[in-house]
Amino acid sequence: MKPGPDILIVGGGLGGVAAALAACRAGRGVVLTEETDWIGGQLTSQAVPPDEHPWVEQFGTTASYRHLRESIRSYYRQWYPMRSEALALTELNPGAGRVSKLCHEPRVGLAVLESMLAPHLASGRLTLLTEHRPVAAAAEDDTVRSVTVESLRDGSRRTIAARYVIDATETGELLELAGVEHAVGAESRDEFGEPHAPETADPLNQQGITVCFALSHHEGEDHTIDKPADYEFWRDYRPDFWPGPLLGFLAPDPRTLEAVPRTFVPNPGLDPLDVNADQSEDAGDKELWGFRRILARRLHRPGAFDSDITLVNWPLNDYWLKPLIGAGPETSAQAVAEARQLSLSVLYWLQTEAPRADGGKGFPGLRLRPDVTGTADGLAKAPYVRESRRIKAVTTITEQDLAIDLVGPHGGTTYRDSVGIGGYRIDLHPSTGGDNYIDIGSVPFEIPLGALIPRRVRNLLPAGKNIGTTHITNGCYRLHPVEWNIGEVAGALAAHCLAEGVEPHRVQAEDKRFDAFAAVLDRAGVQRHWPDVRGY
Repeated sequence: MKPGPDILIVGGGLGGVAAALAACRAGRGVVLTEETDWIGGQLTSQAVPPDEHPWVEQFGTTASYRHLRESIRSYYRQWYPMRSEALALTELNPGAGRVSKLCHEPRVGLAVLESMLAPHLASGRLTLLTEHRPVAAAAEDDTVRSVTVESLRDGSRRTIAARYVIDATETGELLELAGVEHAVGAESRDEFGEPHAPETADPLNQQGITVCFALSHHEGEDHTIDKPADYEFWRDYRPDFWPGPLLGFLAPDPRTLEAVPRTFVPNPGLDPLDVNADQSEDAGDKELWGFRRILARRLHRPGAFDSDITLVNWPLNDYWLKPLIGAGPETSAQAVAEARQLSLSVLYWLQTEAPRADGGKGFPGLRLRPDVTGTADGLAKAPYVRESRRIKAVTTITEQDLAIDLVGPHGGTTYRDSVGIGGYRIDLHPSTGGDNYIDIGSVPFEIPLGALIPRRVRNLLPAGKNIGTTHITNGCYRLHPVEWNIGEVAGALAAHCLAEGVEPHRVQAEDKRFDAFAAVLDRAGVQRHWPDVRGY
């Protein structure tokens, strides 16, 4: 019988991939599972261009995350017919979107991530099981002994035992399966004293999910889809806290909640080289086509592409009527199905009823791009999940640790056990509890190792949105580079504990042991403290 891996990583999103790379680099045998047929999570199967802090090109990420970003740029430079001016850009933004300095197509991110894993797959050190989901876990004596995964292709099951288990799922599924103490939804204000927490705890109050999709536009053509089954509901739906119908171009500004019109002009004439992708200066979401544009036709030689491609992850298709987590599998399935119907309804409305600048209605030339998302229906393979179950951790990160109104522009909690850094506003989208946007300025923050250590369980580590944050602080610890950093640390920590014969709790609690692990991270290029950068 083939022995089990040293480390089992369940979930192949950014955190899972980063964990696998770190563990394999340390010489450990790894099994990595993923529910979809694409690794990469929010970067690929969820089709979300990276949300990053404004200094990402200079500092503030791990070396391996920088390698990922530069490899994506190199892919475009090598294979795409780019204008010479674009090729010469050190900080090439392939899609010239405003949400990120590196907007790109999901398939390019997938190709690069697969190439990063390729040598470890070839060596046999890494086994990758796509289209497998966790269905059970066995635990005793504060230790997770095994996890059972089920193939979505043929229904077969396999039970995998490993010395360390890393939960890199999008919703923290292993925490529930293995009986690991965790939180979900919103904590009460009394629990941590957070000013923006609700008076009463509500586990079913979670950030909305979004089913993203990609569009191009072809003037004079008609690509109108069949009318979605739930279109009448969504066309008439008007949330109490919204300034008009959800299917409309008037929506709240996330930071002020004032009603602000959005504009929508497919394939605008602006030179993409003039786009400034810096959300600290301009949130950029007022011009919808360019906000998450992932291919800019005018970055390429004339005639190469007849349209841009833009990614629809807008206020219009955020879904918050039912929670994804905690209300049972039937409710969870309904939430995803209704979110998909909302996104199809947004597309149909854009094609048939959306107001145009010329006074007309509808953009029938909008074409859904299943080739971009890798699906038959053109929607992303998986919903964009903003909030997960979260471990009850040795250290819980709260609003008081990083909200700029509470700590001041030069404040924020520093940790003796910092294992990484991040920077993003506390950004919560409308929630299943009826909350509007909660968008709070924050200072650049650190990631304490204590937030990755469950209070009781000895061999399970989180590798994503399931660390010890709150409903509030999850809003800034959930983005791409932070998830990658968390995953890389989880994989490195599991490998380090195996090599040293020590448990994660002792690495976190004992200064000498932590210093030894910190040296491992330093050598790997994990930046653990910010330089002197002022808050934004």
